[in-house]
Amino acid sequence: MIVLVIALALFFDFTNGFHDTANAMATPIATGAITPRKAVALAAVLNLVGAFLSTEVAKTISGGLIREGADGVHITPEIIFAGLIGAVLWNMFTWLRGLPSSSSHALFGGLIGAAVVGIGLYSVNFGTVFSKVILPAVAAPLIAGASAWLCTRIAYAVTARRDSETGEKLKQGRGGFRVGQVFTSSLVALSHGTNDAQKTMGILTLVLIAGGLQKPGTGPQAWVIVACAAAIAIGTYAGGWRIIRTVGTGLTEVRPAQGFSSESSTAAAIMASSHLGFALSTTQVTSGAVIGSGLGRRGTSVKWGTAGRIALGWVLTLPAAAVVGAAAALLMGLGAPGVILVVVVGIAAIAWMFYLNNRQRVGHHNVVEVEEAGDAVNFPRKRKRRQKGEAR
Repeated sequence: MIVLVIALALFFDFTNGFHDTANAMATPIATGAITPRKAVALAAVLNLVGAFLSTEVAKTISGGLIREGADGVHITPEIIFAGLIGAVLWNMFTWLRGLPSSSSHALFGGLIGAAVVGIGLYSVNFGTVFSKVILPAVAAPLIAGASAWLCTRIAYAVTARRDSETGEKLKQGRGGFRVGQVFTSSLVALSHGTNDAQKTMGILTLVLIAGGLQKPGTGPQAWVIVACAAAIAIGTYAGGWRIIRTVGTGLTEVRPAQGFSSESSTAAAIMASSHLGFALSTTQVTSGAVIGSGLGRRGTSVKWGTAGRIALGWVLTLPAAAVVGAAAALLMGLGAPGVILVVVVGIAAIAWMFYLNNRQRVGHHNVVEVEEAGDAVNFPRKRKRRQKGEAR
């Protein structure tokens, strides 16, 4: 059972990677700051590096969310497996719909639902849930949105120019922000690794404690950190193209200055939360920052219909994953037949969603349509080759 949990947890980490790639790379892809393939490759490397920088969030999950050890309440590997089933299935469903929901809240919801059914309501530390999950979920998108709005206004005000004689506004070419976007999106990818990879580390630590293979109150082991870092990096490289399309072009028309502002705000919020041990949803922070940057640029409208769909996904994520996790825990209470049934149904559902995705595939070739994509980061050698081709 412990082996099954470890395998499913690493698969969840993989889905987290391709589900949340959009958090870092949607806006630079949309503005043409970097090509899609280069974007996800860069995000994969930085997610890998970021996973080694902090373990505070992992400790929150392994020792704070579910009571274990000191008060006699012990979560079992079966309950953790059921919670992961709820998280994975919700992640796959929202990815198929192109909905940037929170992988974090899916994980928390699945675990809470499974623990309540498998142990009892008293097994959940609702104080930790409120202070380190729900409160950041409400505050972080608002803070990131306000910060992105302010940064966008400042960026356009600082770079505005007028004719010295007529006083008329001159047409601005703010393409230089594209170069800055490569840096700021890299910060988001790095911060994503410091926060989201820790959640799976916390799950693996929790199952090792539950199985008696690790002492309560200890942090993740070295092999756990390495395995989780690798899984989220591989998932990131796979690319969550459907969600990249939604965040990059579905919320608002993103220009380089807006992308630079939203990514800076996102990275700052996530890194601060990782330092404090808050299990933040990078999806919610990114979406809030993109909306804030859209409101900060005059003449840009926010697609509130899409924003409403995303907000509905946020609200439904935790309870929906909790219901699936609770149902899985109920079945697994039947013993070996229940475990086999949950595994078979889970694999079938995941395979079916992959099949549906392949019928209407979204990839790097059609994720967004931008002009001169990647011009800001072309290498000199490639630029020379292009110039020779044009001369011919």
